[in-house]
Amino acid sequence: MGLLDNLKAKLGPLKDKAGDLAQQHGDKIEQGLEKAAKVVDEKTKGKYSSQIQTGTGKAKDALGRLAEQDGKSGGPAGGKGPGAS
Repeated sequence: MGLLDNLKAKLGPLKDKAGDLAQQHGDKIEQGLEKAAKVVDEKTKGKYSSQIQTGTGKAKDALGRLAEQDGKSGGPAGGKGPGAS
């Protein structure tokens, strides 16, 4: 087994745990992201507003994907496709 295989085997459970947490507490995490973005934007006096908004959006997207992947791994279909609401 190679180094990358060992690393993947050890990080797999952590990814699953992160997915569980993202699914259970996604709303609180998003609120924290918004609050942090607001504080940083205020501290920088709006100089980096667009970058902060972009970063916050990407973090929320990643959170959503992580929660969605976790939900699919435990679901019956587990297929890829648009999220159903």
